[in-house]
Amino acid sequence: MQEPNDQHADDELFMAEALRLAEQGAAIGEVPVGAVLVQDGVIIGRGYNSPIGLNDPSAHAEVQAIRDAATGVENYRLPNTTLYVTLEPCHMCAGLMVHARIARVVFAAHEPRAGAVESQGCFFAQSFLNHRVTITGGILADESAQLLKSFFKARRKSATQKVTQGQ
Repeated sequence: MQEPNDQHADDELFMAEALRLAEQGAAIGEVPVGAVLVQDGVIIGRGYNSPIGLNDPSAHAEVQAIRDAATGVENYRLPNTTLYVTLEPCHMCAGLMVHARIARVVFAAHEPRAGAVESQGCFFAQSFLNHRVTITGGILADESAQLLKSFFKARRKSATQKVTQGQ
């Protein structure tokens, strides 16, 4: 059995990889959210937000990582896995985690407007669900929040510049 400190170190390691993926998304103009799906200490799925580039409103980082893993293991069920994501999941992504049978979700920053895990209700605590997902929040939260703040600050600055230049 893993000691709590070992688990925390693993959580930070995998969250750092999710942050790298979020940065990749930001580099191409997507909202910087990244995710990795881990099974037995191995990353089996990776993703970052891609709704703009894929013209797909469901292409959230979590969805991309889960799709990548399911394709790789050739199974739509992903039991005994942990999903690491840099932003608290929305209802759509939380529902997907239940359907995929993800065991645990670890998120970095809270999403006060649309976070379905803690901020705007506790989706996984609903009695009607046929699967339970455990939650750990706040792992590398400051790094994730800073990445998001910097992204949106740059986006607002760009939008302001376009307005002042008459574009």
